[in-house]
Amino acid sequence: MTAACDFAVEADGLSKSFGRTPVLRDVTLRVVRGEALTIFGPNGAGKSTLLRLCATLTRPTGGCLRLFGSDAIGPEVRRRIGVVSHQSFCYPDLTARENLTFFARAYGAAAPEAEAVSWLARVGLADVAHRPLRVLSRGMEQRLALARALLPTPDLVLLDEPWSGLDATAADVLTVLLATAKCEGRTVITVTHDLDRGLAIADRACILHRGQIAWEGAVQHGGDGPDGLGGARAALNDAYRRVTAPVAA
Repeated sequence: MTAACDFAVEADGLSKSFGRTPVLRDVTLRVVRGEALTIFGPNGAGKSTLLRLCATLTRPTGGCLRLFGSDAIGPEVRRRIGVVSHQSFCYPDLTARENLTFFARAYGAAAPEAEAVSWLARVGLADVAHRPLRVLSRGMEQRLALARALLPTPDLVLLDEPWSGLDATAADVLTVLLATAKCEGRTVITVTHDLDRGLAIADRACILHRGQIAWEGAVQHGGDGPDGLGGARAALNDAYRRVTAPVAA
């Protein structure tokens, strides 16, 4: 039996409404420390809202959320979370290197400039290190955001459509970095529509539909056959079509 202290995220009856509009309804979820969970679902299902709750960027309307075993979510907990969302949270007039150096200093890195240079190389941005963020492509901005999020070696990594805007090479770099983060014992929660890439990094997958978890299951990586990733892909496809099918009148 898994002890409460072994969970990075525990949600019990979690709900979120904006005005009179419910977005999440009675979500109960457990994510073990070091686990990679990928969340799929149609637009408007509440995926980004759930991620924002886990990132402490918004508060729930109802229910309970515990991070690392604590429901007292303050600065100490937030320092353990890295977030990649639709916004880069970087400064457009600073260069890529200046941005990462700034964040490395903010995170208390011993050698912030060296840390910035290292991460620029890891995400394939060394050649554009001295260009301001505002002239970089969307894909480059996304890679810089990833470096910013992973630079402080967070215990919990939250990613909202991280492959969006990336070319094939950059997408592969991201996948490798996420696999490395998982191997280092970090918990990774990813929201994506990219079925293949999302499953490739996941230990477990779930489908969020109409603000509720409609399906979840383990992801096997023993090959592309029925007992491996191919079977997980088929099971997820079948479940997705079933739970998102229009309700007959």
